[in-house]
Amino acid sequence: MRRYALTLSAITAAGLMLTACGGSTSSTAESGPQKVEGGQSIQQFWPLTGLKVSSGKTASLDHPVLVAKMDNTVASQPQVGLSKADMVVEELVEGGLTRLAAFYYSEIPGNVGPVRSMRASDIDVVSPVHASMVTSGAAPRTIALIKGAKIPFYGEGSPGMYRSTERAAPYNLFVHLNEIAKATKTKAATPPEYLQFGTGSDLPKGRKVTSIGAQFSGGHTTEWQFENGSYHNLNSNAPAGDQFPATNVLVLRVREGNAGYLDPAGNPVPKTLLTGKGNALLFHDGRMYAATWHKGASASPITLTSKSGQKLEVPAGRTWIELVPQVGGNVTFKK
Repeated sequence: MRRYALTLSAITAAGLMLTACGGSTSSTAESGPQKVEGGQSIQQFWPLTGLKVSSGKTASLDHPVLVAKMDNTVASQPQVGLSKADMVVEELVEGGLTRLAAFYYSEIPGNVGPVRSMRASDIDVVSPVHASMVTSGAAPRTIALIKGAKIPFYGEGSPGMYRSTERAAPYNLFVHLNEIAKATKTKAATPPEYLQFGTGSDLPKGRKVTSIGAQFSGGHTTEWQFENGSYHNLNSNAPAGDQFPATNVLVLRVREGNAGYLDPAGNPVPKTLLTGKGNALLFHDGRMYAATWHKGASASPITLTSKSGQKLEVPAGRTWIELVPQVGGNVTFKK
């Protein structure tokens, strides 16, 4: 794993600005974690993408990872702020629909939404990076579980959250995410990597695949097409200029449990079980790699092993993770 920290010079009395966190390529980058004022480590690689912190970019270490729960139905159009996310996890909710957990850390946009409610599934999804959630709320049973897992969350009424007069409820809740970031300033350590990232040079040959269908239910399939070096969501609810630019699509086959209550329409609320292990498919650069995913506990990272049992690193970049149910779900692909 490429986890290094960057040495920074002390801030002088002349008031030198702390810039380019991780931007240096000097040999000091490999000397181990270096502490700065407040006891934090300045990382050379972003924890949600594995990408190098570019020169002139200040690593935002004064706020936690923020995860916005976003609606993912036609009624959410246009989704706002997906293009700024570091990573997105798509998970099953009631009625065979899906909802997005959009992770923000390296860049905090001014506007994100529409924001919807949390699910118990989110505990396993957000815990590896000690994230705080941005949500419209949740059912009382879910809130109790989220609090029991000690996951901070910011609901309607929090700084920066507002109802748009141009949309109908419940699809009109948006957030100025930078205001939430200001309210969550913390001295906590930089979050760990969500996945084991690498350069992609060690990947096996893989199978050529340019078209992907991640079917969550009989009513919803997320479709992807690889072209011009990245994966494009063909049925995205975001406008062309604000869609998530995926370097990787990672499909994890997961078990589904029951959250123990019904939604207002009488549908059972599912609970994705993102611990243990299962089959995985990693799509990168127009090729597919079969793997097994492993995750020991809620706060554990997701790791991948190849068919031969070797560690499989995810190429650095922005990753969309599809949590496709083992029962009722399916994955299709073609050249």
